[in-house]
Amino acid sequence: MSKQVMWEDLIKLSDWCYEIPQSFRNDMRVAARAFMTHEMFKDVSGDRSLEQLTNVATLPGIQKAAFAMPDMHQGYGFPIGGVAAMAIDEGGVISPGGIGYDINCGVRLLVADATYDELKPYLEKIATEVFNAVPSGVGKGGRLKLDMHEMNEVLMHGAKQMVKRGFGTQEDLERCEEGGCMEVANPDLITNRAKQRGADQLGTLGSGNHFLEIQKVDEIYDEEVANAFGLCKGLLTVMIHCGSRGLGHQTCTDYVRIMNNAMRQWDYQLPDRELVCAPFLSPEGQDYYYAMAAAANFAWANRHLIAHWTREAFNKVVTNVNLSTVYDVSHNIGKVETHTVDSKEKRVIMHRKGATRSFGPGRPEIPEVYKDVGQPVLIPGTMGTSSYVLTGTTEGMDVAFGSCCHGAGRRLSRTAAKKLVRGPALRKELEDHNIIVRCDSDKGLAEEAPLAYKDVDSVVNVVEEARIARKVARLLPVAVIKGG
Repeated sequence: MSKQVMWEDLIKLSDWCYEIPQSFRNDMRVAARAFMTHEMFKDVSGDRSLEQLTNVATLPGIQKAAFAMPDMHQGYGFPIGGVAAMAIDEGGVISPGGIGYDINCGVRLLVADATYDELKPYLEKIATEVFNAVPSGVGKGGRLKLDMHEMNEVLMHGAKQMVKRGFGTQEDLERCEEGGCMEVANPDLITNRAKQRGADQLGTLGSGNHFLEIQKVDEIYDEEVANAFGLCKGLLTVMIHCGSRGLGHQTCTDYVRIMNNAMRQWDYQLPDRELVCAPFLSPEGQDYYYAMAAAANFAWANRHLIAHWTREAFNKVVTNVNLSTVYDVSHNIGKVETHTVDSKEKRVIMHRKGATRSFGPGRPEIPEVYKDVGQPVLIPGTMGTSSYVLTGTTEGMDVAFGSCCHGAGRRLSRTAAKKLVRGPALRKELEDHNIIVRCDSDKGLAEEAPLAYKDVDSVVNVVEEARIARKVARLLPVAVIKGG
């Protein structure tokens, strides 16, 4: 049933949005829309992301359209950068492939009460202290080991449990999506195998595209919103990108298997077995949702603890610097939300895979401190390139259910990147641009080389032109900390 999407199959809605009509395939329930330019199509035409997007448009209960953000690339089932809303009361499904293996992978941004110029003499030592304080790399265990009772408390309460144990502050929670905890979480639905994999991974970065980056605010585009976010030109920031580690991966694996075994009862005709799913209101659908929420809580606790270790590392070198949380945003997650569809309010299960919320002013889900300006949206670039802080818009709520991209988006596989880039050369190139590098693995650096990713400036430009979110500030890297 699946077929490759060609350029001539697309209907141009604007210079930054193209539609694959519902008529493209007879099994599509809605159209599929990709936010991209003609140039970006060249990158995605070499993988299966547009084909995967049309497959998403076949899922039961899907509303409006299947959406792909400008950072889209091939994923498992859904394209990374994929967004879909399934109406809960219309047989809408929940699909682990629409949320991702690294459940609640996300980004936390901290801002210092000191400038880059003030801290520049100390940055080499700060980067080393942070690298030593925050374990990174494949299978690296953390400084905090959880027994089964402690693990269940983290899975139930997320970042709130970290504050209860003396890590971080209440203000951190207030500036975190969901307050750092999905209350529906049920730790009993996480397998012992998943809990064992996560037992020593709290407060760790992991590997791949996960990173901790020290940055400086290089440009302000909206003074009013920047002030609300606590950002001004020259300040130092810290961006943390990671998720639920082995616990989330195992949880996704477990529920893909459970749903595969139960699929016959619903008689779904799926174009790709990776889209395995269950009705949201079925026992299997509910069990996965509550387990996913528990894994998401683990990820919030993970980023929260990393932020705590980072603060400690800074203060070992410079004792009077404070790092405040700007926001913590999720980009591999499913949420029950209410949205307007064809002039009707509907409860939907939102799938955002490699995509974030970008809610406009006034939405009740936004922290009180940001209600008037909209939710902070964090879009990291790649090593050596810009990252962006944006804000959600009122218009964006109608464009793609208040959703935005989560980064620049890969254009080359890790294998392809390693063939083109030598880690030592990339390390020297970054250092020549005054970017401090702390990474044990040259191979890990090569896999995440800037040429492996789309141009983040172009991606953010599409976001703005499509009114999905509005630029607030640009951040430039001054130190990169990664695992191999």
